[in-house]
Amino acid sequence: MPGAVTQEGTMGKVTASISVSLDGFVAGPGDGPDNPLGDRGERLHQWVYGLAGWRESHGLEGGERNQDSDLVEDAMARAGAFVMGRRMFDNGEEPWGDEPPFHGPVLVLTSSPREPLVKKGGTTFTFVTDGVEGAVAQAREAAGEKDVSVAGGGQMIQQCVRAGLLDELQLHLVPVLLGGGVPLFRDMGEETTEFETARVLDSPGVTHLLLRPAR
Repeated sequence: MPGAVTQEGTMGKVTASISVSLDGFVAGPGDGPDNPLGDRGERLHQWVYGLAGWRESHGLEGGERNQDSDLVEDAMARAGAFVMGRRMFDNGEEPWGDEPPFHGPVLVLTSSPREPLVKKGGTTFTFVTDGVEGAVAQAREAAGEKDVSVAGGGQMIQQCVRAGLLDELQLHLVPVLLGGGVPLFRDMGEETTEFETARVLDSPGVTHLLLRPAR
């Protein structure tokens, strides 16, 4: 339960943060292990590549420090564990290399059992086959009092919204039209899900929308 108090302390939130185009796509057409962001999908992330907060998590030096970088650094600092779908893992495993940027436990939701994959820098990928609720529950246990970050992709975020597991959704709205690709939301059913806008931050290349499910 969001904000629940246990004997050990207050549980963190379940959050998701993702860049999305104006026409609602989180990756371009033709995404796959050889083309992780899809055709033209790298345009969704141009705002983040030069930030000090992003570069530090990827083992790189330098970068700009501004409100965008602060946002990235804060999200990484609050995350105690991560959840992602198998598609995102398959697409990202090679680009992330031997030392992925998570530096913590990552629960990968999949239908195919697999032994845990230990990487440098503190990242361990554990493959979970008992559904989104099971993956988030294991991530909560691993995160302790810190947040669980739903790293993606779009289908994983959809499942968390449908299951009522998400406490916060951070959309990084990028002013581009991809014209196709992987949608953030699709086939969500007839039941309406409403969100409340908790914060809006504007930058030249991106607008950050912090949303919370209306309860």
